[in-house]
Amino acid sequence: MISQFCSSGREMFAIRFSHQKTLLSGAEFWEKWANNTLPLIAAMLLLSASAFAAAERGIMVREAEIYLSPDTNSQKMAQIGRGREVAVMERSPQWAKVYASITPEQDITGWIFDKGIVTANTPNGDKILFGEAVDSESEASRRHGRKGAAEDAQQLYARMAEYFPNSPLAPEAFYRAADVRWQLDRHDIMSRPSAKQVDPSLRQEINPDFMHKVMKKYPHTKWADLAAYHLIENKLCGQWDGTPHCPEKEAELYEKYASDHPDAPVTAESLYEAAWRRAALVVIYQQNDEANKSGDAKSRATSLAEKITARYPQTDWAPRAYRLIFYLQQNIPTVGNMVQ
Repeated sequence: MISQFCSSGREMFAIRFSHQKTLLSGAEFWEKWANNTLPLIAAMLLLSASAFAAAERGIMVREAEIYLSPDTNSQKMAQIGRGREVAVMERSPQWAKVYASITPEQDITGWIFDKGIVTANTPNGDKILFGEAVDSESEASRRHGRKGAAEDAQQLYARMAEYFPNSPLAPEAFYRAADVRWQLDRHDIMSRPSAKQVDPSLRQEINPDFMHKVMKKYPHTKWADLAAYHLIENKLCGQWDGTPHCPEKEAELYEKYASDHPDAPVTAESLYEAAWRRAALVVIYQQNDEANKSGDAKSRATSLAEKITARYPQTDWAPRAYRLIFYLQQNIPTVGNMVQ
């Protein structure tokens, strides 16, 4: 665009000064060009920015082709996906001229069919965006689901929370956007060889920023509790090395979480993760000839499991806790070679 302006500017300069007989030097030429053309460019950019600011903004809930003009026979310029933002600059029958965000690095102006754009004024717009996000997230979980569906879901959840901040669904949408982003980052990081390092500091950290934003924006809610639970994962060992260090440290992390978040949706799960690690320590201490520590680990594992059965009997973690208690009573190893 700027190159087009420059080209136009040179033409305007040539026309404006064609009557002059004096040959201008290069410096004089660009000085006159700057004096006469740059103000015009600035004015045009200002008008463009003003037009964009005044445009109706919306979120796409469908994929759409962007055409050069409102005609399917015109050039296809790009395709815009679900969850992407557009600014509607103009409308004609069945068509909308939009300034569209194709990718974080690419914006484009063109025409699309005027359908599938959810704005802040769309009736039930929050539910529509949330529903489209849920559908995309479900599609991403399928074996041969739509390519890019997870990214679509993340975009849709985030935009829904942005466009409808007062919606009852906004906190959940904000958390779900962070959760999808976390899962995508986790899949990438855990696929690398460094993911198997015992020391978690030797692998790349799953980006915690989105979870911290959830905790800051919606403190003392279940969404903040869920976000805090995710953060534990960055502190877990990639794999255990047969020493008690990793299960001890991880059990402490989960026990602390359960203590700090007694009413979280994942408190029972956190207690079970701690109990399972204490049960694993029973065997590890035995192998190290530390009978006293093994007995203490068995007692602590049993106590944690009994908390689950007493406080969270309706969850799936209760039957698993009963199973763990049975294994401990029967001295059945919970890690390593379980065949005796």
